[in-house]
Amino acid sequence: MNNTSKAALWMTGAIASFSAMAVAGRELSAVHDTFEIMMYRSFVGVLVVSLALTFTGKWHQVSTRALGLHALRNTVHFTGQNLWFFAVTVIPLAQVFALEFTQPLWVILLSPLLLGERMTRVRVAAAVIGFIGILIVARPGASSLNIGILTAAMSAFFFALTTISTKKLTRIASIGCIMFWLTVMQSVLGMVASGYDGQIALPTLGTAPFLVLVGLAGLLAHFCITNALAIAPATVVVPIDFARLPTIAVVGMLLYGEPLDIWVLVGAAVIFGGNYLNILAETRNTAR
Repeated sequence: MNNTSKAALWMTGAIASFSAMAVAGRELSAVHDTFEIMMYRSFVGVLVVSLALTFTGKWHQVSTRALGLHALRNTVHFTGQNLWFFAVTVIPLAQVFALEFTQPLWVILLSPLLLGERMTRVRVAAAVIGFIGILIVARPGASSLNIGILTAAMSAFFFALTTISTKKLTRIASIGCIMFWLTVMQSVLGMVASGYDGQIALPTLGTAPFLVLVGLAGLLAHFCITNALAIAPATVVVPIDFARLPTIAVVGMLLYGEPLDIWVLVGAAVIFGGNYLNILAETRNTAR
């Protein structure tokens, strides 16, 4: 099996994991709010990451260096993930995934401000194309701009901030260290946010499997993407990742009777075009 085939196999795991997490999040919404989902997800994450660090003998990599940056990164990720879980409960799953694909475009716009990276003409063009795609997906005027669309779009913005802060952290911390503080800090954030009203819904026999699924799927999805990018270029991995959209559209249709909206698919294709244009340009620049 060549590297492209191996990357495709890893991305199949990522697509399945993201889709499973979206379905599990919607199923849990009848009993648990998004804060509780995040809290229990983080509990599962702490257990899995701790076991991984133990069996690989890498506890020495976990340090308290740059705890402030860890806290910032985990706060913006916690916010974005809560917005995402809320969005999957109120709008079609395909619409959520389409708007989530705008995350790299937000990174393009924010990187000059937060990372000091240069804004090129290609990056500007990619951002403009992506914005046109957002308008096609949201179609302001053709349909009401509801809270679900807004929260899905906002989640992509906070995920972009997560990406930027993660990029800064990888210069001084190992992946194991980042994942450990991710799960621990978000467990605390989840407990505080869940308990603000004095009520925390405990897992039931019906919700416990979905809570475990959310925790495992989130970790597995990013593990699969990391492995795919390690053996194949982004120009190969990103088009495969785009298969998430038609996959979740079919899942939404079969499980929840959500109609296949052609404009969501068209808008997502435009957003993908903006992302891919930037990736091609960056790849060519790196190859020079």
